[in-house]
Order: sequence, then structure tokens, then C-alpha cells
Amino acid sequence: MSAVLRRIFLASLARRRLATALSLFAIALGVALGLAVQIIHSVALDEFGRGMRLLAGEADLQVIGPREGFDDAVHGRLAIRDEVADASPVLELDVRLPGRDRSLRIFGIDALRVAQVSPALMPLVAEAQRGERDLTVLRPGVLFASPAAQAELGVAPGGRLDVQAGTQVASLHIAGSVPGAGQGRALAVMDIAAAQALFGRLGRITRIDLRLKPGVDIAAARRALAAGLPAGVEVLTPQATEDQSAGLSRAYRVNLTMLAAIALVTGGFLVFSTQFLSVARRRQELAFLRALGLDRRALMRGLLVEGAVVGLAGGLLGIAVGHGIAAVAFDVVGGDLGAGYFRGVAPALHFDSPASGAYLLLGVAAGLAGAWLPARDARRMLPARALKSGDEAHMFRFRARPRIAAGCLGLAFALCLLPPVGGMPVFGYLAVAFILVGAVLVLPMIVRTAVHPAAGSRKILWQLARARLAAAPGQAVVAGAGVVASVALAVAMAIMVASFRDSVDRWLTAVLPADLYVSAASQGTSGFFAPGTLQRIAALQGVSRIMPVRFDTLRLDDRHLPVTLIARPLDGGSRLPLVGATARVPADEKPAWVSEAVADLFAVKPGDRLVLPLAGKPVAFRIAGVWRDYARQQGAVAIDLDDYRAATGDLVANDVAVFLADGASFNAVAAAVRALLGKSAARIAAPGEIRALSLAIFDRTFLVTYVMEVVAVLIGLFGVSTSFAALSLARRKEFGVLRHLGLTRREIGRLITLEGLLTAVAGTALGLVAGTAVALVLIEVVNRQSFHWSMDLHLPGVALLAFALIVVALAALAARVSGYQAMRDSAVLAVREDW
Repeated sequence: MSAVLRRIFLASLARRRLATALSLFAIALGVALGLAVQIIHSVALDEFGRGMRLLAGEADLQVIGPREGFDDAVHGRLAIRDEVADASPVLELDVRLPGRDRSLRIFGIDALRVAQVSPALMPLVAEAQRGERDLTVLRPGVLFASPAAQAELGVAPGGRLDVQAGTQVASLHIAGSVPGAGQGRALAVMDIAAAQALFGRLGRITRIDLRLKPGVDIAAARRALAAGLPAGVEVLTPQATEDQSAGLSRAYRVNLTMLAAIALVTGGFLVFSTQFLSVARRRQELAFLRALGLDRRALMRGLLVEGAVVGLAGGLLGIAVGHGIAAVAFDVVGGDLGAGYFRGVAPALHFDSPASGAYLLLGVAAGLAGAWLPARDARRMLPARALKSGDEAHMFRFRARPRIAAGCLGLAFALCLLPPVGGMPVFGYLAVAFILVGAVLVLPMIVRTAVHPAAGSRKILWQLARARLAAAPGQAVVAGAGVVASVALAVAMAIMVASFRDSVDRWLTAVLPADLYVSAASQGTSGFFAPGTLQRIAALQGVSRIMPVRFDTLRLDDRHLPVTLIARPLDGGSRLPLVGATARVPADEKPAWVSEAVADLFAVKPGDRLVLPLAGKPVAFRIAGVWRDYARQQGAVAIDLDDYRAATGDLVANDVAVFLADGASFNAVAAAVRALLGKSAARIAAPGEIRALSLAIFDRTFLVTYVMEVVAVLIGLFGVSTSFAALSLARRKEFGVLRHLGLTRREIGRLITLEGLLTAVAGTALGLVAGTAVALVLIEVVNRQSFHWSMDLHLPGVALLAFALIVVALAALAARVSGYQAMRDSAVLAVREDW
């Protein structure tokens, strides 16, 4: 294309500055949101993985067991194997810090072995703390904190740090640092024997890092070493461990990316609207270029270049905004966008060239896709006919395509029946796309239905608006496509989030039946209640009965993350929020209830046999039912506390649910428990407090979703504004004729407002229906296949009605403001081209 032609086409973008700016802004928003999500999770995953690799050090294999650990005699057996060069035992604990609303990861290590396998965990004694014979590392009550932990906790070598052990508070001496831990990683190490004694883990370890001898095949060694391990203890490569942990956030990351992609597609709709109307307004100009010798291909290329330039500019702006959003997100909600997947990770923002390049190409693709149909229509026009005034009217005579629309909707339904691909609901997202396409295809029929009630009106403006939309439904398609897509997205997310929140609220009610809850360490492994402590709590005045709860993790295989074991009195499953059918368990078998995630991930159902590794031994259970659990995405298994104690001999508890006697005061019992345990040894809360905190965390997690809803609606309103601005210019001759027939400028403005109102009503109504259908796909397909959670449909009717009315009102206002230029033109000048 010549430089002259490039200037001609690109000058069109400069002439319609508002439409170009809004299209550019819409693409920039889609690019920015998608890129920000990609950058945030990519940086967080990289930092998370780097931390795991740093801690794994030179280990070729890792022997990993449950959270409560396994017999440390396993280390002795593995250390003398022919394949093993070095074996470093580790006791990893998440230790609660009394008086602080946080915990600290403490690693019990063997200082004589850790340097050979995991040098990053090697402690360094501070100069001032060294003695003549430096055995500080092996002394009990001594802790070495990483630089990040010292900075966050405000401690230094020579100081002390209080930690919780059981229900007691122990003061540890800070004797030095862990310089190899790296920047931003808050952790501490101490001698493994001292850690076992202090935290009640005598004879227990949680991990063994193995460095193999040179020339030993890792895969063969892994199979050989795994053969003699206790039940529930697995041998994994460090990379496999990292992949399993990182995979937990994949569904959340992909879902946010898909939402951003939908926002980008909505921006593509906006480019389509503006380009289509631009071609309609410039039809005679383009026909004149054809008459001067411009061939069809060059004309189409020129119009595609316009769309590509808008996409390129929007992509560049989106890259800058996306990095800004990522920087703000790191400070406000963290590297997991508030979802809690990467606690303790402090990622640093850097420019992501591959992701930026990819999203820049997506921005250009959105611009090209939006410009393709208008460019194709311009390529097909006949110059002689297009030079005549009024030829652009046929562009708005879109035909309804009910068969294609029905095919899209039918295909969407069929896609919902297909299984996930690699754990991702790929077909669910395709179903959402086909629903949106089908909705846009039936928009002309909806427009005709929407304008039909106005047919009986005697008011001339209503008659004109109805006649215009009925004769040229393509106008509504052009103006309303973005409204349909954005309203559908916003409605779908509103319904999904409302359903999820309502289900979580009712789930919390079901799993919190007691009057008072006492937790030794809600997120840690250092706190627990001994049997004597449990008896003293039960004997307190005002306490009717208590329900101890014991938590652990179990590895059911080496392909999945460990599931959570919950041992508590269950009364035959009546205290669990069961879903679906149940199975009768024979009296000579032990019942177990699995969460929906376990049922999906391990392909089990009520009535199946389930073997759980308890205390290093396989124990058979029969699945009695499936229950709903929103707290543990990797899955959970609930068994009766008596069965757990009989299999393990473990009599301690992590939490205690307290039921009050009739007439007992919550405050009085809470004060008695606090006096018994000490002010800092446990957390005491009422069910209402736990529910409020959980819902607050829920709202923070979905903060990004709420932002995307607002952005989607803004893009739709931009589409209406841009479309009617361009339509007003394209129809200036029509408005000039109406002015000659006696309509005033104000009445022209009211006519544009009525057309915008009817278009918005049709688009919003269709968006509500399509959004509800998309919400069902998100709830029943995408959410279930991504997170393995079910939820009950909850329609926020009042909120949706208010939202629809606001969108319609704003769309009508946008149409009126955008059509202001049509009211300013002279009636004589508007029709001069017909003289």
C-alpha cells in the first residue's frame, strides 16, 4: 500500500477521535486485565518455584509423608541404601507465634547432613553468639531466623522469639541467621532433635532429602526406594513436588485469564461497531477511491490496517496499564490475588517480554477481527451504486439467522457434556463463547419483538424509532452486540458469585454447629490439645459437651497433592453437609465421607472401598457419602474420631468445638477457657465471627471478579456511545430530511434517545438471558471441573433488575449525548449532497 493511501485510511481514525479512543480503550482494558493476571501469577509461580528449588537444594529425590510426620527410622534405612550418597532428615513445622496474627515455618535439620543436600537451610551462627567450641547449632532452645524473618518479626541475633508448642509458650534464643534462604523468604531452622522434643514430635520427621550417587538412574532409584516405605509416604522428585503445589492455583489462574479474554472479545465487538459504522458513513468516499482505480484487495487491506492500528495502540496501552495493575495488586492483595495460594511469597515485579508480546498480538488480532466484516462488506460494494446517496441503508438490513443461532446453542449444550482436558474446563469455555455468538445472532429477532409494542403508539417519535429499528435491525446489532456480550458477562459473574457466596454461607452454618470454638493453631502444626487439657475444658462450668477435632494430611498416591484428614465425632455423617446419594456401611466396616474434590480427583463414589494410610499402615474404610467442602480444594476425608484414635493411638486434638449448657454465657465460658489455657495459647471464636471472617476472605478473593464485571459494563456502554455517535453522523441526511419535515433539534435528540432505549432494552434483556445461561455453565461445568465444588443456584433478582434498569438508562443517556452532533448540523447542509 502506498504512503498516500496509508495516510488516507489512517486519517480516518484521527477524524473520528472519540470512536477511535473508545475502541482503543476497550482493547487496552482487555489486554491490561489479561496481562496483569498473567504477570501476577507468573511472577508468583516463579518465586514460589524458586523457593521450593532453593530449599530442595541438591536433592535428587524427596521422601515426603503426612503433615504429622512419619517414623524417623525410615531415614536410617534409606541412608545406607546403595543408591544414596547423602540423606538429610527434615522436620517441617508451621509454628504459631503467640501475640502475632501469623505463623512461621521452622525447619528442624541435621546440621551435619543438611550442608551436603540442602545448603540453603544451613544456619550461620552470629559472631557475637559463638563460643570457644561452637556447638550452638545443636543446642536446644536455639533458633536461626532468615533475614526476611528477622525483618518481618523485628528480631535480631541475641534476641528471643516466643513460639507455641502444644498449649505452652516457649521462648527461643535467636543465635544467628539462615543466609541461604534468599530474599523475601521468612523461615527459621533449628536442630532437628531439639525441634522434635519441643513440639512433641519425638521420633517423627516430615521429609528426607536424598542425593543419589553419581550414575544412578533417578527413575529406577525412585521405584526401588518406594517399595519399602510405610503407607502414605511417597518418593517424589523436587520438580514433581513443585508441579503439584503450583498446580493447585492453575484453575484459579486460568479462570481469571478466560474472564480477561472475554473482556478482550467484548473490545473486539466494539471495534466491529465503530468500523462498521465508519464504513457506512464513508461509503461514498470509499466508492470514489474505487472509481479512481483502487482495487478491492487494496481497499480491504486499508480498512484492516485501520483495525490493526487500533488494536496495536490499544495493546501497547494495555501493556503499560497491565504492568501498573500488577504492581498495585502485589501491594494490595499479593501474588495470588487474594486467593491464598502463595502465602509467604513476596514476588518482585519485572517486565514480562513474552507475555507482553503475546497480549500485544492478541490486541492486534482483536482489532483485525473487529474490522474484518466491515472490510469484507466494503470490498463487495459496487462503486456506481455506492456513489449514490442512501446506498448505505442496505448495510443495516441484517437477517436473523435462527438456524445458525440454534446450532450454536445446541453445540454449547453438547460441549457442556464433555469432560475436562488436562483438568481444565476447555469445552465449558467454548460453550460460553457459542452462547454469546448465538445471542448476538438472535438479536435482530429480539429487536423486532422489542419494538412491536410501540406499533400501536400514536406518537410520531415512537413510530419513527420503531420503523427505523424494524426496517434496519442491523443498527441494533451493531450498537447492541457489545451490550449483549458485556451484560451477559456481568450477569453471569453476578449470578455465579451470588450462588457461591450463598452456598458458602449455608455451608458454614452446617459445619459450625457448636456455640464456641477453640483452636490451638488454626494454620499451624505446633499447637495441639493434650488429652488432659481436653478433659479440663469439658469439665468447665457452663460446658455441656465438647467435640475434639484432629487434622492431618494423607498422601493417597504420588500423582495428587495430599488430602486433608478430618477426624471428629460425625454421628453417622449427620453433621456433614452431604450431597447426592449415600451408601449403607456394614457394621464390621469403618465409614468414611469424602469431599467432592476427592470423589472427582480419585474417581470414587459412595459404596467404594477406600484405603487410608494411618500411622504408616493401610486402614480400609467404606465410603458412606460425599460432602461439600469449600475450604480444601485438594480434597478432604472425614472419619469418626474413635476410628482414628483406634488406628493411630493419637489422642490429641487441634481444635475443640464447645457446646454450652442451657443458660450458660458465651463470655463466661470463653473467659474460663482463656484462663485455663492462657491468653496466647489458643484462639477462641464464636460461629458468627468465623462466618464473618470467612465471607470477608471470600469477598477479597473475588475482588478481581467484581472489577471485571464493572469493566465489562463500561465496555458495553462505550459501545453504545460510540455506535450512536457514528450512526448519527452516518444518518445526517436522514435527520436533515426530518428537520425539513418539521422536527426540531430537540425532537431529533429524543428520537435518538428512544432508539438507544429500545436497543438497550433488547440488548439488556438478551444479555440477562444469555448471562443466566452462561452462569449455569460456570456453575455446573467450569466451576465443577476446575475446583470440584458444587453449589446451589441463587438468583439475585433485585440486584439484577436494578442493574438492568441502570444499564438501560445509561445506554439511553449515552445515545442522547453521542447524537448531540446530529442536533447541531444545519438542516440545509445535511441534505445538500442530494441536490
